[in-house]
Amino acid sequence: MEYKILQHERRGSTLMVTINRPESLNALNTAFFDEMDHFIANDAMDPGITAVIITGAGKAFVAGADIAEMVNKTQEEAEAFSLRGQNTFRGFSTIPVPVIAAINGFALGGGLELALACDFRVASASARFGQPEVSLGLIPGYAGTQRLPRLIGMGDALFMLTTGEMLSAADALRIGLVQKVTEPEQLIEEVLRIAGVIALKGPDAVKLVKFVARQGYQVSLAQGSQLEAQSFGQLFGKQGTEGMKAFLEKRKPQW
Repeated sequence: MEYKILQHERRGSTLMVTINRPESLNALNTAFFDEMDHFIANDAMDPGITAVIITGAGKAFVAGADIAEMVNKTQEEAEAFSLRGQNTFRGFSTIPVPVIAAINGFALGGGLELALACDFRVASASARFGQPEVSLGLIPGYAGTQRLPRLIGMGDALFMLTTGEMLSAADALRIGLVQKVTEPEQLIEEVLRIAGVIALKGPDAVKLVKFVARQGYQVSLAQGSQLEAQSFGQLFGKQGTEGMKAFLEKRKPQW
C-alpha cells in the first residue's frame, strides 16, 4: 500500500511513524484509518521491530477527527465511523512490541484517544491535551470515555470530558496521562532513547509482558494472575534462562 498520510522509517530496530497532515493539524479521516489498519497488519508485525513510535508533523500530534468529513453524517454513519476508529485503535494492542506516543503538540479529541490507545506516552512540554467533544455537542467516539477513566481515574476523566478544557503537559504528567515530559527539541531523541532501552531487554519477555498486562486488565485478578504464571513459565529454558545465567556470570545476555 502506498501511504499518503503516514510516513515511517526505521531507526535501528525502532519503527517511527509520523502522521503527516499538518495543514489540517493531522486530523483523523477515513484515509488515515485505512493506512493505519494496513500499517498495523503489515509493517508493525516485522519480527525485527522492538518498538513503534507514533508522532505528528508540525505543531500538532493530532488535533482531533476531521470535522469536515463528519458534519453531514447520519446517525448510522456516525456510529459506523466511531466503530471504525475504535477498531483501528484496538489494533495497537495486537502489535507485539510497545507502541509509544511521542506527543509533540496538540492531542485533542480523537488525537488524545489515539494516544490513549498507545502503551505509554511521552510529551513535549509544549503539548496540550483535551477531550473537547462536548463543545461541539458530541462525546468522544474512539473509546475515550472508556480508556480515559481507566488510565487517570473517574474524577479527572470526567473533569476533562465534561469541561472540554485543555491540560498542559505538566498537568498531564501530574495525573498520569503521560509518563514523561521533555523539552520540545528533545522529544524524539528521548523517545528513541527509551525505545533503545527496551531493545536491550529480552525480546520475548517484552512482548509477553505487554500481552499479559493488557489481557489481564480485562479479566479478574485471579485469571490475570494465572495468565502471568503460565507466561512466566514459558520463558524458562529460553530467554529467561539465558538472562539469569548472564546475570550470574556477570556478562551481557545473548538474546
